[in-house]
Amino acid sequence: MKEVLIYLSNEYADWEIGYIGLQVKSSNKYAIKVVSDEKSNIISMCGLNVMPDYSIDEVLNSNMDNYKMLILCGGDFWKKNNFTNDKVKKLIDLFKENHLTISAICDATTYLAYNNFLDNVEHTGNSVEYIISTCPNYKGKNKYINKQSVSNNEFITANGTSTLEFTRDIMKNLQLKSNEEIDGWYQFNKNGFYPE
Repeated sequence: MKEVLIYLSNEYADWEIGYIGLQVKSSNKYAIKVVSDEKSNIISMCGLNVMPDYSIDEVLNSNMDNYKMLILCGGDFWKKNNFTNDKVKKLIDLFKENHLTISAICDATTYLAYNNFLDNVEHTGNSVEYIISTCPNYKGKNKYINKQSVSNNEFITANGTSTLEFTRDIMKNLQLKSNEEIDGWYQFNKNGFYPE
């Protein structure tokens, strides 16, 4: 069974991946695994503890046929590290070289923009103004789309308020269910039993 990797670091935004982890696992099509810089305990912004399945080095030295997608979770750590992380960059480069989709939400999209991954692909994020002010080398302004989540074969990007839209686009990319079932799942979770 191929694996979907979620990259986490200390102070990751656990709510941004809460839906997708369950949807991948319950589909029985892919396994969900956690990767981090090192194979040591990670604490989320809410105080949850996670032990990664892999270090980045382990993935870099493994068979890429094992993987299907890389998901980069948002969190305070991206900004605190000034959107630089050479290990993550190598991981993204490896997934790109193997034509595997990279998905990013909130400031993980800013990391992609800062490191010029989004210059030539349609994408979104936490506003184009924020990306421009944060990423001095960003050249993707003309590719920025004002949407909650933007999906293509190379990248799925989403802003920090779009957990459901991000999950929906990942579910469709991975073909976890039919598009009709996924859209129904999205509408139910977006609107609930009773409209406000």
